[in-house]
Amino acid sequence: MLSKIFFAWLLVAICVAIHALGITLALRWLRTRHSRMEGAFLPAMLMMVRVAGGVVILHIIEISLWAAFYTWKGCLPDFDTAFYFSAVTYTTTGYGDIVLPKDWRSFSSVEALTGILMCGWSTGFFFAVVSRRNPLHHPPHGHE
Repeated sequence: MLSKIFFAWLLVAICVAIHALGITLALRWLRTRHSRMEGAFLPAMLMMVRVAGGVVILHIIEISLWAAFYTWKGCLPDFDTAFYFSAVTYTTTGYGDIVLPKDWRSFSSVEALTGILMCGWSTGFFFAVVSRRNPLHHPPHGHE
């Protein structure tokens, strides 16, 4: 039981590290391009597409990590099945057509919680990027 808790914690920690690295690299990339985006719709839109694509890639890497673990431990028959299960679990879609063996079922809850956390982080990051790109300017009170 303790080894399973350790593995669950390790997978969560690696997902957080992957996400932190990806978000940090994205922030550095965005800083170099921000001044070129002022007032230009097409470059700004392409930047948003790149940011969204990068975030999705981070999630796919994290899903793949969980899938590789399930395959390594023999919880699921092959990587394709493990990837499908992991994607459905990480995104909290939860079809339930594939389940882990009884001894490993608690892992699916940890993966779902990790997915919620990472997706929330991504949403917050994307919102910050969009907000910075399109700030809401309010006129001073009384001046419209």
